[in-house]
Amino acid sequence: MSSGEAALPAQLLEAVNKIAEAAAKRIMEVYATDFDVEHKADKSPLTEADMAAHHTIVQGLKEITPDLPILSEESAKITFAERQQWQRYWLVDPLDGTREFVKRNGEFTVNIALIDNHKPILGVVYVPVTGVNYYASIDTGAFKIEPNQSATRITTRACPSDRLIVAGSRSHGSPQLEKFLALLNMEVDVVSIGSSLKSCLVAEGKADIYPRFGLTSEWDTAAAQCVVEQAGGYLTDMELKPLRYNTKESLLNPHFLVFGDANKEWANYLAQLI
Repeated sequence: MSSGEAALPAQLLEAVNKIAEAAAKRIMEVYATDFDVEHKADKSPLTEADMAAHHTIVQGLKEITPDLPILSEESAKITFAERQQWQRYWLVDPLDGTREFVKRNGEFTVNIALIDNHKPILGVVYVPVTGVNYYASIDTGAFKIEPNQSATRITTRACPSDRLIVAGSRSHGSPQLEKFLALLNMEVDVVSIGSSLKSCLVAEGKADIYPRFGLTSEWDTAAAQCVVEQAGGYLTDMELKPLRYNTKESLLNPHFLVFGDANKEWANYLAQLI
């Protein structure tokens, strides 16, 4: 496939799923060793697995769409002056949840998204330890596939009236999250899990909301946003507007919510947080 500009997202999905699986294999090769951990300037961890997955993904994407630029967490020094010219590009987190990787708890993912006009139109979230893959493209829906099984379509669920399931960060709790949970004024079960798996829980109807009050970058959310939206859900800022990509110099996201049911008055709870 030579033209990523012309290709429909659904036409690229199979190839991108294979690229994510190949990156996951490289990650697991490192996972099985006594790997070293470095730290970036922002004190976030970096391992050989991050770079191995990065190179695998970049090579694979260049093969299927040689004309499309790629922005990866591990090659993020591209200036806004350059990338603001891009309408369509790949946005990649080769290993989302490096802290979970270092802890060896299995809760990390490979995230690959195709962005067009500031919106994610294809997303793949692959879980290396389990081989589970969440994927979606615009107008085709969201799917989950487990090893040796057929893909199943996933959808968000309507909020129950008596008890909410809230996805929370394994490594990044916050006082704001505690306040938000108290404002819900109902029984809440908090499921703590790492990486973009929190958003995927909402997408498949296993959680009702994932509120994130803390720093994330655009590559952390893009692939999962596509999966969530195609499953019938939402990934929004605190004004309930969908996150948009490559619109500013900084690659940091605002605080955000992932939820499956827009009929619940989330805005009322957010107003009380201020």
